[in-house]
Amino acid sequence: MLLLQFNAAVDIYTPQPVTISYQDRNSARHRYTPDGLVEWRQDLPVDDPRPILVEIKYRKAFEGAWREWRSRFRAARDFAVERGWTFDVYTEREIRTPFLDNVRFLLPYMHRNSAPETEECVLTELARRAESEPRELIHALGRDKWAQATLLPLLWKLLAERKIGCDFGRPLTMQSPIWSLRS
Repeated sequence: MLLLQFNAAVDIYTPQPVTISYQDRNSARHRYTPDGLVEWRQDLPVDDPRPILVEIKYRKAFEGAWREWRSRFRAARDFAVERGWTFDVYTEREIRTPFLDNVRFLLPYMHRNSAPETEECVLTELARRAESEPRELIHALGRDKWAQATLLPLLWKLLAERKIGCDFGRPLTMQSPIWSLRS
């Protein structure tokens, strides 16, 4: 949920959107409810604009029960394809990444109140440099440690709101490369 909340391209996330009836290979009837449906904003580019029906599970859940899960997933994939969607399974391998750590860190800063003129000052200085590091940029904006301490939350806010660029797939530190998104 945190990753979806941080993804500006997500339009709607619907938990447990459908219950699918299916038959297993022994012709027994079953019902399966996937975890969610992700729908994308139409005004932003995404790799694949089709909605994604998703299942989120720990890998351990599949141990000894792969046949049962495979039947469910096949039914979900077929159901999704009939509607022009895709189906995907996410485990801790896809979720527990540096990206998730960065999202957990940055989300509390998103939508914080700040003075527009101070934001503009930070964005202008970064644009002047094109690329920097949080430590360098904050130091360039104020030599006083108290001024730097007030600017740092603003820098995290600008990163969270994607007004400043960085590689969210790598751990975010005071030495991480950050760059201006102004053209």
